[in-house]
Amino acid sequence: MIIEDKILESILVKQKILEDKSIIERIDLTAKKIIECYKNGGKVFVAGNGGSAADAQHIVCELVGRFYINRKGLAAEALSTNTSSITAISNDFDFAKIFSRQLEANAKRGDIFIGISTSGNSGNIIEALKVCSEIGVFTIGLTGESGGKMKYMCNILINVPSNDTPRIQEAHILIAHIICEVVERELFENEN
Repeated sequence: MIIEDKILESILVKQKILEDKSIIERIDLTAKKIIECYKNGGKVFVAGNGGSAADAQHIVCELVGRFYINRKGLAAEALSTNTSSITAISNDFDFAKIFSRQLEANAKRGDIFIGISTSGNSGNIIEALKVCSEIGVFTIGLTGESGGKMKYMCNILINVPSNDTPRIQEAHILIAHIICEVVERELFENEN
């Protein structure tokens, strides 16, 4: 039956992640870099397209709001939410510039950019990564198995071992939740 098949496919992707020590290490390193960023007064920017834009907003709400601990908000911004900026940049420049232009205006050395693209080839994420390199923003990519062009452009690439978009996105949220929990515990656990 299709329902059981899809649940099993999702479990199998997560099982592959669990068994891949390299992915586990990259998730851990990502959390450590975000913690370091916040300790140094930095900000996290997140972007994606379509479902990945929704995932970007989801990650940001966990950081700005809270995950488990009632604590002060952490500085984070989803670059897909300002429709006036997105439509102006698309109209005046190019859709590929919607995230890079916002980063150029608002990001600084020591901040973090998380780019989400299941293919690893989203043009506007690629452009954002280029600007981050110029500014000195640390970059993290969440992709599917191949990593696409992003695998050559990110400081850390977490490439989910799948080529199926829904399974990749499900794993992205699992990974993001783990990172948010680790960050929150490290920064605030002793305050409660």
